[in-house]
Amino acid sequence: MRSYLRLLSYVKPYWKLFTCACIFMVLLAVASGFSIGMISPFVNAIFNKTSVEIPSRFDVIGKINRYIITPSPLETVKRLIAVILGVFFLKGVFAYLHRYLSIVVEQKVIRDIRNQIYRQLHNLSLSFFHAEKVGRLTSRVTHDVQLVKYSIANGLITVLRESLLVLVYIVIVIWASWKLALISFGLVPLCMSLVVFLGKKLKKRSAKTQEKMAQVTSTLQETISGIKIVKAFAAEKLEIDKFYKNTLDYLKTVIRFERIGVLGPPLTEFLGVIAASLILWYGGHQILVAKTLSPDRFFVFLAASLSLMHPLKCISSANSAIQHGIAAAERIFNILDKEPHITDAPDAIKADGFKSSISLKDVGFEYEPGCEVLAGVSFEIKKGEMVALVGPSGAGKTTLVDLIMRFYEPVEGRIELDGVDIRKIKLQSLRRIMGNVTQETILFDDTIARNIGYGKEDASLDEIREAARLANAHQFIMNVPEGYEAKVGERGVRLSGGERQRIAIARSVLRNPQILIFDEATAALDSESERLIQQAISRLLRGRTVIVIAHRLSTVRNADKIVVLDQGRVVEKGSHTELIQAHGLYKRLYDMQFRDEA
Repeated sequence: MRSYLRLLSYVKPYWKLFTCACIFMVLLAVASGFSIGMISPFVNAIFNKTSVEIPSRFDVIGKINRYIITPSPLETVKRLIAVILGVFFLKGVFAYLHRYLSIVVEQKVIRDIRNQIYRQLHNLSLSFFHAEKVGRLTSRVTHDVQLVKYSIANGLITVLRESLLVLVYIVIVIWASWKLALISFGLVPLCMSLVVFLGKKLKKRSAKTQEKMAQVTSTLQETISGIKIVKAFAAEKLEIDKFYKNTLDYLKTVIRFERIGVLGPPLTEFLGVIAASLILWYGGHQILVAKTLSPDRFFVFLAASLSLMHPLKCISSANSAIQHGIAAAERIFNILDKEPHITDAPDAIKADGFKSSISLKDVGFEYEPGCEVLAGVSFEIKKGEMVALVGPSGAGKTTLVDLIMRFYEPVEGRIELDGVDIRKIKLQSLRRIMGNVTQETILFDDTIARNIGYGKEDASLDEIREAARLANAHQFIMNVPEGYEAKVGERGVRLSGGERQRIAIARSVLRNPQILIFDEATAALDSESERLIQQAISRLLRGRTVIVIAHRLSTVRNADKIVVLDQGRVVEKGSHTELIQAHGLYKRLYDMQFRDEA
């Protein structure tokens, strides 16, 4: 229940709207009670009863009854029609205003929850996303939030509204005959215990249902993202079978959930029918034999008792929506309660540019305890230098760059920027002085101009074009029919690999970073694309500090310093000439690569 109370705390900012919705909810319940009470004057009019007993001070229905019933039958009918029209008109107005305001509140709450999840995802560290599937996270923001919406709309609001109706009908029942009311109230504890029992079952099964939906979403997302590979390997049937299995598992869990969920309303209704049967028998005896109950009050009692069934059924059904919502809310709160691994220290300072050097001192790192990735890595990158990181696959080159950008924290040693541990520097200011171009280029489904201008919102079109020229991208952009306003498609699918890479370089250039990082930026490109990108990179080197992760060693001959990594350790350092003369790992890799190319 703690999760549901936390969920309801999102209603607090809109308490005024919610209060207004509740007021109209109360008025709707009262109007519904009056509509039941109209049975009394209607019955009296049918039986030509020209007078009724004097009502007590608080007997509102009795006073309306006394106003309607007159010696003239025609006048009685006119007054009855006028009151019925007025009551049902007000009932419709109150129902509309209550529902409209409730929808406004629930939609604003859902927007806030969805925005909070999205903001939290941006706050979390990179390691969180490596451990989570995209489809599961998507399911949290879409499917789970939708279940929370149903929990508020069909759960909280329904329970409040129907509970008020139950209260009003109970008051009418007691007014009509307190003796008959005792028979009805005997079944209330039984109905409530039934609702609580089913609720526990529903919550447990709802969590399983949502987990199965997350698997369906995850499979769908992975297949669409990798559709080219699926088709290239003719694996359509494999993926279809996998998706069918996931949807079958989801179907089974939903059926198990609904099998319990749909049990509540008919059981509640059957208990109500039992009560109604007892009431009919006892009421008939009171009217026909004991003559202690008037027909109009009995019919009001009977109508109010039968009307109680509907709100009780709705409350029982709302229990299903509430349990779905609680399970979904707990999954959402699991994300919202995650603490990012990388945060600003309380005394963190802002990086005021890059002045002298980046120093790595005995840096060690492991993704999982006991699985060493880097150990004892030490070297220095001076301002204005081009430093290349080379080595076999899995040597730790990309991990080292991720540590410099502080996507992860070293488990040993430290990394310093101008003599200050980067853990004491504010994240945003640290990353703003760096630009990163990776082998896997990520573009957004937007225009070329907006992709280049990403990260610099106030960039002018002239600045974007200049960045594109420096990245050797302007010419191919102008050959596209819509130029800079052309859409690149999801992840840039409408562009070639070389074109995407040049857009990514232009994006980094526009930010004018003092430190540029190229992570195997040309490894997967053809010779012509590589030549154009190398030209672009050469232009960018002037006046900047550059860190290059090199797959093709021919691209790092002119580097000021080459750091050779093997199995997470620095095994060699020096210029290209010095490392060739040292006849170590670099020389072997260099000879092997050029022999293979020859």
